[in-house]
Amino acid sequence: MTTKKPIASLSLDLDNKWSYMKTHGDSGWESFPSYLDILVPRVLSFLKERKLTITFFVVGQDAAFNKNHGILKSIADAGHEIGNHSFHHEPWMHEYSRVAIETEIATAEDHIERATERKPIGFRGPGHNSLSCATLQVLARRGYLYDASTLPSLLSPLTRAIFFMTARLSPEQRHQRKWLGGTFSDGFRPIKPYRWRVDAGTLIEVPVTTMPIFKFPVHLTYLMCLRAFSPSLALGYFNAAIALCRLTGTQPSLLLHPTDFLGCDDTRALSFLPGMELPSEKKMAFVSEILHRLTGAFTVLTLQQHAKAAAQISELPVVEPHFPNAMTPKQQAV
Repeated sequence: MTTKKPIASLSLDLDNKWSYMKTHGDSGWESFPSYLDILVPRVLSFLKERKLTITFFVVGQDAAFNKNHGILKSIADAGHEIGNHSFHHEPWMHEYSRVAIETEIATAEDHIERATERKPIGFRGPGHNSLSCATLQVLARRGYLYDASTLPSLLSPLTRAIFFMTARLSPEQRHQRKWLGGTFSDGFRPIKPYRWRVDAGTLIEVPVTTMPIFKFPVHLTYLMCLRAFSPSLALGYFNAAIALCRLTGTQPSLLLHPTDFLGCDDTRALSFLPGMELPSEKKMAFVSEILHRLTGAFTVLTLQQHAKAAAQISELPVVEPHFPNAMTPKQQAV
């Protein structure tokens, strides 16, 4: 991993069409509508052209369908890392019992390994900051190298409020999603890698990077929102984030979503999501420019490589887990 440039990592949460509909409270998600057959070849071609190898976090429910095995295995066959993104993709997973969390992670792991022939050693929760002490315990006990669920952003309450304005949710569903995206206090978590220390051992945390000092998001979906106002504003914002990362010695971990590669010409069912009024061609051109700037400043790795590099740092901070938006360990043990 000898390089003149500092390192960064790149990952994509392979959230499927049904998972967005489910979280939004839309009917019809139970039939598990999918766009994987359109999305995956498009993304693999995009990455191959740019000689990028990244991490794909796969949802276990998608891996459980035999019809998806070929398309999911094509990701692993292309050399990309496969991560665990839970089974049911419910962003309120941090409120599960300990037994339910164990089942969720183990079931997803089993189906993902069957579909891709790769056993995941990295996990990302089904929603930003949907993490709990029980989840970390299960991951450490199952031999995972790293978690990548935290997104230390001060804007989480605002983005949740905007989401609720468009969602069609019952009072019960709103209560279930009350901490969607995390709390304001999550914005004060570290943006550099660190170790979680739990009873079952230790686990590397590679946070989704937010802008150093200001803690505003820099993932592609947020940048796509800024692009709607002004492409030059979005690019300038990202340039500032890169400059601050280099200034503070932060190795960025950048997050992609399927909707960064899909547009209104692909699906109308997700029009409630930011940027879905744009055609896919324009969105992909924007993603291409962002990644061009990222790779110009950093050597881009998978999250597994990023976590292994962090694990070699002797002075890596050790953090005791505390999650005010999750059930307590005693409640989760029930």
